[in-house]
Amino acid sequence: MSENRPPHLGAVAAVLLVMGVLTAVSLWSLAGRPTWGLDLAVAAVSLAAAAAQLRWPVSGALTATLLATLSPVATPAASMGALQVARRRRFPVAAAVTAVGIAAHVVQGLWRPNSGISPGWWLLLISAAYGALLGWGALARSRLALLESLRERAHRAEAEQGRRVAEARMGERRRLAREMHDVLAHRLSLVATHAGALEFRPDSSPEQLGRAAGVIRAGVHQALEELRQVINLLHEQDDDDPHGLAPRPDLADLPGLITEAEQAGQTVRLREEVADVAALPAVASQTAYRVVQEGLTNARKHAPGRPVELLLRGAPGTPLLIDMRNPLPPAGTPALAPGSGLGLVGLTERVRLAGGELDHQSTEGEFRLRARLLWPA
Repeated sequence: MSENRPPHLGAVAAVLLVMGVLTAVSLWSLAGRPTWGLDLAVAAVSLAAAAAQLRWPVSGALTATLLATLSPVATPAASMGALQVARRRRFPVAAAVTAVGIAAHVVQGLWRPNSGISPGWWLLLISAAYGALLGWGALARSRLALLESLRERAHRAEAEQGRRVAEARMGERRRLAREMHDVLAHRLSLVATHAGALEFRPDSSPEQLGRAAGVIRAGVHQALEELRQVINLLHEQDDDDPHGLAPRPDLADLPGLITEAEQAGQTVRLREEVADVAALPAVASQTAYRVVQEGLTNARKHAPGRPVELLLRGAPGTPLLIDMRNPLPPAGTPALAPGSGLGLVGLTERVRLAGGELDHQSTEGEFRLRARLLWPA
């Protein structure tokens, strides 16, 4: 409990109950003595001091300790105060309170000696008891400090991971915006070309004019669909490609990607059931290439030497399915290269922005990556 936080009513009640029982036992053992009236008054004040220790540990402990010089009934409250100070204050302060407690009980032993124990043994017993309370409280304080430190580090790590995930998503949005810009520029250039032909050839036949108008209509429709995906995405120029015109790999480049993987020692078993790769929209084709690329990279890093099963299935009007599987390595096998997991975060965002969905899981001894991308009819 923080020193500045008001004590909880339940904690106050528990302390008063324990202190009340111990104080009552002490009073009962001293009943009939001439100082019983003083003992009764000390008992009442020591109970108040025990409750105050929850809010002001040092002041409450010192009050109970001073009362212990007058009567043994304050010993339970003084002992509890020493423990509270050791748990909630620095060691020098706790050691000072412990020393005061030992001195107070030495005075108590001289003024009201216990006939059953010699002064030497009394000093040894009090010193051992206060030393145990000091050690117990210091250990509890260290443990609480360690737990608080670990909790704070966990919160910082969680916040840092959240920031890195957000940056990965934003970076993937920017990369996807650049790629979609290329496709959109291509569509609009086709529309401009056919519109220019209509402008400079107004004497064309009705059939030619109809075909050109159909091409323009289809191009504008496709451009609007791609513009819907690129809107609200931040576009930044790539330092390595300041004009944003570098060609992006797509499924047509998949054989080269698989060849590179096999040359690196990776076994890839491809089963392709795609009707017409060339008919796949550019964004979907480029995203599919990135999915396969990331899947092969993950397999090389985390399951080196394990074969990869790759299935491509789809046709116009049905989603393009990408299913990649590879056996998991034995437990304890080190990864070929460290990974942060942000590649799959960015890939998920890329697939989502392309109108598809992606999921991955480890099950039945294998890692599975599945993606579905829209393929309009």
